[in-house]
Amino acid sequence: MKVEGVDSKQMAELDRIMVEEYGIELIMMMENAGRALASRLRDSLGSTKGKKVLVMVGKGNNGGGGLVAARHLHNWGAHVEVILADKIDNFREIPAKQLRIIRAMKIKMHPAKANLKVGKFDVIVDALLGYNQKGNPRGSIAELVNIANSSAKSIIALDIPTGLDPDTGNPGTPCIRAAETLTLAFPKKGLLSRASKPYVGRLFLADISLPKELYRKFTTKDDPFQQNSIVELEV
Repeated sequence: MKVEGVDSKQMAELDRIMVEEYGIELIMMMENAGRALASRLRDSLGSTKGKKVLVMVGKGNNGGGGLVAARHLHNWGAHVEVILADKIDNFREIPAKQLRIIRAMKIKMHPAKANLKVGKFDVIVDALLGYNQKGNPRGSIAELVNIANSSAKSIIALDIPTGLDPDTGNPGTPCIRAAETLTLAFPKKGLLSRASKPYVGRLFLADISLPKELYRKFTTKDDPFQQNSIVELEV
């Protein structure tokens, strides 16, 4: 399936309309995104039962979606561990709520500097940075990107691989090399560029409850989710 892409400014405006005009709150979109990610990972693995999953999360909304996915994967029988790219006190309000749920469920959490044996995991989830990212990853985020890439494990990225420019598709240094990317609502233009192919892997699009009228507002086509809430895109 082919779907037109949007740039980061268009996506920010779309998020604003969702919240301010339709009353679809960020926490609702985050829940939909995280559950879709968990579902895509379950389909990719065949089953999540007994699988070891490492979820790398940043302090922002992309990290919040990763935490939602971690919760669902835990409930579906996976052995989930979460590694935080920032201090707990620095997490934004809504991702911090997701973090409190993870703590209450006693899912293992580690600081960025933890000496984890990444080789024990079956798959790594990249939920470090979303479509607002600019420039090269820095600090602990850059370190986690390098650890994931050097692990030789399959990586699935939420919305956009960390380090990839959302508008041009040019990779930063470092940049996640994902086997799959699950992007949300619309593909970001950078994901559809030739330069991004080695970093995006298979590209999927997830429905996060965007009203169908908004597809006509931002593209020339109707919403692509008539048959399924997750669709694979042609790039």
